[in-house]
Amino acid sequence: MELEVFEILHRFTEQKTRAEKVKYLQQNNVPAVTDVLRGAFDENIEWNLPEGRPPYTPNKPESTPSSLRSKHRDFGYFVKGFKKSESLNKLKREMMFIQMLESIHAEDALVVLDMVEKKPPVKGLTKKIVEEAFPNLLS
Repeated sequence: MELEVFEILHRFTEQKTRAEKVKYLQQNNVPAVTDVLRGAFDENIEWNLPEGRPPYTPNKPESTPSSLRSKHRDFGYFVKGFKKSESLNKLKREMMFIQMLESIHAEDALVVLDMVEKKPPVKGLTKKIVEEAFPNLLS
């Protein structure tokens, strides 16, 4: 069974040394995880969303209709300068973002919100560790 993004990130926090953390990230080189890391730590990525957390209803863990492992593909709709994002009007883009948050596991929604706020998704995860694990990920 595949782990959800928040589960992968939680297990990252259980790694003791920097080398273990880097190796763990490399072993869990999942597109959804690397997209979250890029979104949180890449200074060239600007989110085309209003400041602050939107009003949304967190999903119940037992009834999540989707997963961040698939919904991460929608991040392009929320990045400034991306054609997908610029083609949407503001209200439509914000509604799509809320719908995404409501369709994934509640803890993954918090990971996405931290990413958009440019905060590390878990304690101990730094830009330097991400750059060491994935040298070509951040621009």
